[in-house]
Amino acid sequence: MEHVAVLVLLCLPVCSAYPLGGAASKEDSDTDFVQQYLEKYYNLAKDVKPSLRRDRGPIVEKIREMQKFLGLEVTGKPDADTLEMMRKPRCGVPDIGDFTTFPGMPKWGKTHLTYRVMNYTPDLPRDAVDSAVEKALSLWQEVTPLTFSRAEDGEADIKISFAVRDHGDFSPFDGSGHVLAHAYPPGPGIYGDAHFDDDELWVEGQSGTNLFLVAAHELGHSLGLFHSADPHALMYPVYSAQTDLARFRLSQDDVAGIQSLYGSPPVSPDDPVAPTESVPSGPGTPAACDPALSFDAVSTLRGEILFFKDRYFWRRSHWSLEPEFHLISTFWPSLPSGLDAAYEVTSKDTLFVFKGRQFWAVRGTEAQAGYPKGIGTLGFPATVGKIDAALSDMEKKKTYFFVGDKYWRFDENSQSMEQGFPRRTADDFPGVAEVDAVFQHFGFFYFFRGPLQFAFDPNARAVTRTWKSNSWLDC
Repeated sequence: MEHVAVLVLLCLPVCSAYPLGGAASKEDSDTDFVQQYLEKYYNLAKDVKPSLRRDRGPIVEKIREMQKFLGLEVTGKPDADTLEMMRKPRCGVPDIGDFTTFPGMPKWGKTHLTYRVMNYTPDLPRDAVDSAVEKALSLWQEVTPLTFSRAEDGEADIKISFAVRDHGDFSPFDGSGHVLAHAYPPGPGIYGDAHFDDDELWVEGQSGTNLFLVAAHELGHSLGLFHSADPHALMYPVYSAQTDLARFRLSQDDVAGIQSLYGSPPVSPDDPVAPTESVPSGPGTPAACDPALSFDAVSTLRGEILFFKDRYFWRRSHWSLEPEFHLISTFWPSLPSGLDAAYEVTSKDTLFVFKGRQFWAVRGTEAQAGYPKGIGTLGFPATVGKIDAALSDMEKKKTYFFVGDKYWRFDENSQSMEQGFPRRTADDFPGVAEVDAVFQHFGFFYFFRGPLQFAFDPNARAVTRTWKSNSWLDC
């Protein structure tokens, strides 16, 4: 069976979704709409009797599944928030959790791909279409070993075309305001191709359907990605125009997904993230396998794990065999050495680092304007002289700050310190007291104290393993 990714505009909130005729007609319309939505995106059997009035049953269970996936309150009812989400622009393939790939994980067996724009929409100048496609592909090229070149004629791995209604692939478009585009996963023939509905108004900005954003999403499908449950991800099923298109970036989830297929980009001398100076060796340089090695701070960053020590850090990637060793100043010249704490907020694609009563923010290798700031801006009292360790739980949207034998908790949604803190660390993290560093990995909290680390299971509220801190450095 062919897998096709379809971007659908179901119904804008301002359109009339219900027939006239009172509450009964409106409820019937809601029921039909919800049932069709669940059949299309959540595999609800088509022979299920339509009803939304029961507390149980397949429709209620599918509503719960949909609410959980799309980050809504799980009520099992088609409440106002649920109906509003169902009517938003979205991709028309079924929803599956986290970043996913197509069944069988199809991917291109080569790293250099060709693409060809077969025809053009009259809505935009030809060079604007070419630019949008090139920019969309560059998003994926920046974080993988993939490279792309445009073919002017003949065959190409990815063929991009604009069409209306029935266009020969058994997935007809249906006019303005519904199906926006669809794309096929990697493979021969039609596979890898992306088709755009020319009944839409394609634009460079936000006064219609933004071609760059739709192309970037669809070309993600062309490279082998399915959908993500992360609402900040480009591959999230619901389409949304960005306010700052010029600074648009892939989310960490998008990066993790595409790199699960192709790996990370090779480091070259011209790479702005590559080391520009050799790391000095000798007295004062920390040795990875020193049995007494401890870390100043540990954090994730775009799928990698960073271990900071004095003026240096180790960079551990899932896609490299050995950890890399660098000077902090090579990547971030404005950051101090001897950091106290560091943590990543993946939804903001930002790494925060702390020293004393100040903290900095960086994205990739770029230090963010307006920093350093004082930790008092986060809600810490003047009696706190420094942060010992920090981590941000991306699922709960909470950031934990450890100071001495206590910890504070910061709510990322409200951007404020929570009431009732600080609390004793040992009370809520049995087996853990004072810590030097901490990070989260596959649901576990890894606490570091001197040369030892403790794997803490938040669900069991227990330390499940203790071993050397530098085990992450292949020691």
